[in-house]
Amino acid sequence: MENLYCQGCGVRIQTENPEAAGFTPSSSLEKENILCKRCFRLKHYNEIQDVSITDDDFLQMVSSIREANGLVVHVIDIFDVNGSLIKSLPRITGDNPIILVGNKLDLLPKSTNRNRLEQWLRSEAKQAGIKVKNVFLISSVKGTGIEELTHEIETDRDNKDVYVVGTTNVGKSTFINRLIKQSTGLGEVITTSYFPGTTLGFIEIPLDEDTSVIDTPGIVNKQQMAHYISEEDLKVITPKKEIKARVYQLNSQQTLYFGGLARIDFIKGERQSFVCYFSNELPIHRTKLDKADELYENHVGELLSPPNEKTMEHLPKLVSSTFKLNGGKTDIVFPGLGWVSISGENTTVTAHSPKGVAVSIRNSIL
Repeated sequence: MENLYCQGCGVRIQTENPEAAGFTPSSSLEKENILCKRCFRLKHYNEIQDVSITDDDFLQMVSSIREANGLVVHVIDIFDVNGSLIKSLPRITGDNPIILVGNKLDLLPKSTNRNRLEQWLRSEAKQAGIKVKNVFLISSVKGTGIEELTHEIETDRDNKDVYVVGTTNVGKSTFINRLIKQSTGLGEVITTSYFPGTTLGFIEIPLDEDTSVIDTPGIVNKQQMAHYISEEDLKVITPKKEIKARVYQLNSQQTLYFGGLARIDFIKGERQSFVCYFSNELPIHRTKLDKADELYENHVGELLSPPNEKTMEHLPKLVSSTFKLNGGKTDIVFPGLGWVSISGENTTVTAHSPKGVAVSIRNSIL
């Protein structure tokens, strides 16, 4: 196929991978003005759809943000902060101010302490070397927090462009659609204002005569659990509504399996509560530590599922990290899956997760 480029965003057209940038069905190649699927959906259905590209491609593509004078809105998934916080963001954005937006607030238990969560997100960003102007907690799906955020964006952008960046699966597209509607009061603004010829792989949606919201493709971060599992399994582990805490009273030398995708071993400590925050659909299975390996070998993909067969073809083997906890409420975080809250003293636990998806600990956010 000769090199063809999208008339909307300038990305190179391809017909093989519907999830990648530049996809268009073969039947569209005969048309005079060829649009990629993302621009087509934008023009005809008023929808922003996310496409994914690799971190390296993204870094090359977004050098224009560093050279531009605008406001950067970094959308992350509150449920998977480790996997969705872009550590290389300062290299991408230069001196442009950054607003950090924690999306999917509606999935967290109502008991979540928002101030504590905001402070924790600030410290995570700071640790990653990302200087943020402000932090907002929102739900793109429910519209929670969008009004306050839109007001802040209008104030901070100072009549400049707004660049929205994020990894895949953080709800960036839903957020942009909400933002446009909130900013202009119109649901149809994308269609009526659509115009071609934007920067490669970006989509510009006008906010007024001079400035735009600029949608950038979602970065693929290989630390996200989502990249190792099948579409069916992703539906199981992705919460659809508020997660309900599941509490297990464990003695030492007991294990909890989260499907067959991760596990936590209670090595040493007094009998205590392990409070589990995962998708309500994800099965949790308790067993004795000395039986845990055998259970996994014999029942992964069956009793311990997900993973399904398709996921097991690509899932990296589980690797372990051991943590010694000395009082205070601590979360053991399995990126992209959920977390377990423990508050015992002199407690040792070992967490297992697929290689590349690193488990971490934090002060409890609840």
